[in-house]
Amino acid sequence: MNPVTTTPGTSPIVLAMPHTGTYVPTEIAEKLNERGKALADTDWHIDRLYRDILPDASRVQANFHRYVIDANRDPNGESLYPGQNTTGLCPLTDFDGERLYSAGQEPDAAEIESRRSLFHQPYHAALQAELQRLKRIHGFVVLYDCHSIRSRIPYLFEGQLPDFNIGTFDGKSCAAALSDAVHAVCASSKPYQSVVNARFKGGWTTRHYGQPTQGVHAIQMELAQRNYMQEQAPWQYKSESAAALHLVLEQALSALAAASASFNLPANPTSEV
Repeated sequence: MNPVTTTPGTSPIVLAMPHTGTYVPTEIAEKLNERGKALADTDWHIDRLYRDILPDASRVQANFHRYVIDANRDPNGESLYPGQNTTGLCPLTDFDGERLYSAGQEPDAAEIESRRSLFHQPYHAALQAELQRLKRIHGFVVLYDCHSIRSRIPYLFEGQLPDFNIGTFDGKSCAAALSDAVHAVCASSKPYQSVVNARFKGGWTTRHYGQPTQGVHAIQMELAQRNYMQEQAPWQYKSESAAALHLVLEQALSALAAASASFNLPANPTSEV
């Protein structure tokens, strides 16, 4: 199983999808308890929801599940939100704080390193290669990290999550013009609610790659799943509501593409990401 699928595009925008995969190797699946085997914390249907939006954009999609290893976590295991409940590089609990493994079957340091080598590293090698390729062509690149999550998870945040949760690491990971363009569309699309750098400020991908002064802009979009799917098993796609959300995302990404056109810098074949 290839851990990552890359679909190269021609525009300076890359759509990254680190949490849509559902592949779990047999030797890992056998260690999970029934709750872990349910794979509840998947970013269900994100690839379908973004289908045909910006068809000239590149896509980099992880095929493995986040319970194997989380492609949006620091490979060194550092917490993204110190002092807050969260899940780690190789999660031991789900978003509700419940254990994922049978007793005594949690991964040790050697297994975590193996998973990092087999899954986390190849995903980011593919993502970095695509960012570098497009930056050589355009002189800049925009990474748009696609995510979704249940609307209510008391273990992680209070109350109900807004519909659109835009993260730019408190403005450090991308030019304000880009996040403003996306936010303007989302905020004006009723009855949806949009916030920037609230509970979700962007994961490791956004923080690691986002270097605006180097021509690499990164923005994370965390969607509330209630707007396009059933939030409990069997996590069915709701076509009618998904179509309405798809339209807003199409407008938001079109606005992002238009805003990025102002960054039409000379291509630099020697530049790196």
